[in-house]
Amino acid sequence: MPPRRSNTLTEAELRLMRLLWRCGECSVQDLVSAMPEESRLAYNSVLTTIRILETKGYVRHRQSGRAFLYTAVIAEGDAQQTEVRHVISRFFGDSRERLMLALLGDGEVSTGELETLKRAIAEAEAAATQKAREGK
Repeated sequence: MPPRRSNTLTEAELRLMRLLWRCGECSVQDLVSAMPEESRLAYNSVLTTIRILETKGYVRHRQSGRAFLYTAVIAEGDAQQTEVRHVISRFFGDSRERLMLALLGDGEVSTGELETLKRAIAEAEAAATQKAREGK
């Protein structure tokens, strides 16, 4: 039985997705040209990777003349949430609390980041309270 295909993004896939999110609709040649010269992938590597992304449901294509133009169908924020849920599930037993404690426990959180986190927690708490009230 073949291994189950992952819906998370490899580094190469993420590089292409970032280009699609930034540039919009692109041909494979557009993607190759948009890559920094020092880390540019070969045309065939980009083509193979973009086809994998299409199989995973991150990308779709349309034909324009002889070329295929590729577009991201998953928003960057949605992809981020998918990856975060994967990390939480895989490493933290589906516990957001354990993830946050791990992030805070590394000693590298700045005062500004802590303030942003405090505001986000307060907003999440208010939203949860409101949702609980509406559910009653």
